[in-house]
Amino acid sequence: MKIEPFVLERLQSTWENKVQYNLTESGIHPYSLKELFSDKEIEEIISTRLGYCPTNGSEELREVISHLYPDTDKDNVLVTNGSAESNFLTIWTMLNPDDEIIFMLPNYMQMWGIARSFGIHVKPFYLKEELHWTPDLDEIKETISSKTQMIVVCNPNNPTGAVLTEEMMEEITRIAKDVNAWIYSDEIYKGAELNGKETSSFWNKFDYDKVIVNGGLSKAYALPGLRIGWMVGPKNIIEQAWAGHDYTTIAAGSISNQIATAVLKPQMREKVLQRNRKILNENLLILKKWIKKHKNLFYFIPPSAGGISFIRYNMDLNSTELSTKLRKEKSVFIVPGDCFGMDHFIRLGFGSEKDCFDKSLNLISDFLEDIRKKLF
Repeated sequence: MKIEPFVLERLQSTWENKVQYNLTESGIHPYSLKELFSDKEIEEIISTRLGYCPTNGSEELREVISHLYPDTDKDNVLVTNGSAESNFLTIWTMLNPDDEIIFMLPNYMQMWGIARSFGIHVKPFYLKEELHWTPDLDEIKETISSKTQMIVVCNPNNPTGAVLTEEMMEEITRIAKDVNAWIYSDEIYKGAELNGKETSSFWNKFDYDKVIVNGGLSKAYALPGLRIGWMVGPKNIIEQAWAGHDYTTIAAGSISNQIATAVLKPQMREKVLQRNRKILNENLLILKKWIKKHKNLFYFIPPSAGGISFIRYNMDLNSTELSTKLRKEKSVFIVPGDCFGMDHFIRLGFGSEKDCFDKSLNLISDFLEDIRKKLF
């Protein structure tokens, strides 16, 4: 089996800890335990014996996750090491070589690479900038076939921050029904909506049960270091994925399970999400003003969710070259659009602390002025 390089992850892991200002993160400035819990609660956490928890996740955590999805109980939930493991297990346990899936682009490219490495035929359909980063439904209908086993979507979307409307979701479900295909919905940014209105899940919607969704604490909850993700689906599919999980990471950390259970209880969950939306809205306002200042160079459709913006630029410079020069000259790190197969775009994270974000943009402004002087 030939594994394709995961360009985005390798790029980030190589440089994100070597720069002064990292704007490649797609999440929000992470919490510390002291921000989340009282001293007494922290003492209870650090007194925990470091044994294994149940391999499919603690009953308490699976129960609290199930409350986020209608008509679901703990046996519809598998806890994974980040949502990335959910993505992997779905491809590995549900699809076979020569199967066909259709895949939303732009997107986080993990499932794209895994599927192709397993010999699965991956056909793209695109979110269109001219449609405010929504798909052309006619394109989906033309792309799907009787061979299609799965439609893969990311909603809210990475890297655009766009959110599908209920009408779009219903039509995608109808298209899947027509060929009896699964819907796999990456919903890791659910809860990070800038207007505070939480995005609907594909789970248990529109009277269709061939749906699997993932979620996790890395993005909307600003807790990436816990490495807690989950898969929600029909119980037989969860059993099947659990069998695969036995061969991969076996179990997520017991302390991570404990902390995640506390965070996902209603009162704490709302507190966490409110803090994160406040950071995002304040920084997005700064970003909009900065884009307006450089309107001759940049254009973007403001995101509806998440801490990421997908920005088109009109300089005669390849996106990887732009990212590399900015990193070397100003120690500011951004994701080139090449990582999504879209040159002349950049993905810029705006979930960092406000002062840090403001300084990063000022440095990019200095960099752009340097370029202007060299060109003119």
